[in-house]
Amino acid sequence: MKQVKIKFIFLLVTFILIIQCKKKPDQRAIQLSFEEITVPNSSIRAIYPLKDSTLFYATSDGYMGMVLPNMKNVKDKRIFYDTITPHFRAIASNGTNIFILSVGNPALLYKLNDGELELVYKEKHEKVFYDAMAFFDEKHGIAMGDPTDGCLSVILTEDGGNTWKKIPCVKLPETVEGEAAFAASNSNIAIYKDRVWMVTGGKKSRVFRSVNRGKNWQVFDTPIISGGEMTGIYSIDFYDKKHGIIIGGDWNNKTMNTGNKAITKNGGKTWELVQDGREPGYKSCVQYVPDTGGQEVFAVGTTGISFSNNGGITWKKLSDKSYFTIRFVNKNMAWLAGDQKIAKMVIE
Repeated sequence: MKQVKIKFIFLLVTFILIIQCKKKPDQRAIQLSFEEITVPNSSIRAIYPLKDSTLFYATSDGYMGMVLPNMKNVKDKRIFYDTITPHFRAIASNGTNIFILSVGNPALLYKLNDGELELVYKEKHEKVFYDAMAFFDEKHGIAMGDPTDGCLSVILTEDGGNTWKKIPCVKLPETVEGEAAFAASNSNIAIYKDRVWMVTGGKKSRVFRSVNRGKNWQVFDTPIISGGEMTGIYSIDFYDKKHGIIIGGDWNNKTMNTGNKAITKNGGKTWELVQDGREPGYKSCVQYVPDTGGQEVFAVGTTGISFSNNGGITWKKLSDKSYFTIRFVNKNMAWLAGDQKIAKMVIE
């Protein structure tokens, strides 16, 4: 009897501990404050914050810059390639170096090392258009772009960004005519450990997934609106290997809020529409807030800032401020960027 009682108490304590571990964080009241700086004549869709809250960014008119947390020290440098001014929409870091990638022909990928820029990849093609870039770790990185020959353009590095190689189409799922990606916020790619997800729009709104850093790929359909030139998934983020969120809509009809946001609980195999027909409409970037158990999510776009405190199931609008992209430093601070501006957002 004594042994049975001890065993029962042990099981009860274990059960309580499991429940405590799975308990969702308490919902907090959200109040936002903003501090903005102007970046004249620039559209900014590529931002990358460091752990010390310093922000690196790249612009549509060839500038690469840095903003310190005090918002007073802004440094930038303009980049030219022959007579070309690169239009940058992707930025990433491997923890040691910053990388920036341009859209258009030719695609130019630069590595920043000790203040010096080195061109580490160039691609010429009439259809070349790279949309997003990210790193798995210090050595392994990935960038994706629109199809040039029947599949998405995907380049990989295994040596810390010194060299990049394009994956042949025989190793990637086929795309349909008119399927592509949107270089709206450098968030067409989401990474969790060795897993990577990429999203498309246009004629098809799909999620491409690799569980081994881009070596093998699967593709999954989604319920996100498709069929138009500017319809589809604009942004993706994952909290862990199972829970993710996609958002987008129709750039030509930004108030439309049906078929534009969905979540997955099985790693991207299937997707479920959320708050369909209600806030928010079109958004260009979605991000989980760190250290909130996958519950807090922000989505931004030219239509304003929206927020969810239950993993994207329900939403409310917090601000009319217009931004293209958002990245969190921690649960209380994020950087945003948009048309001729960069902002620091503090959650109070």
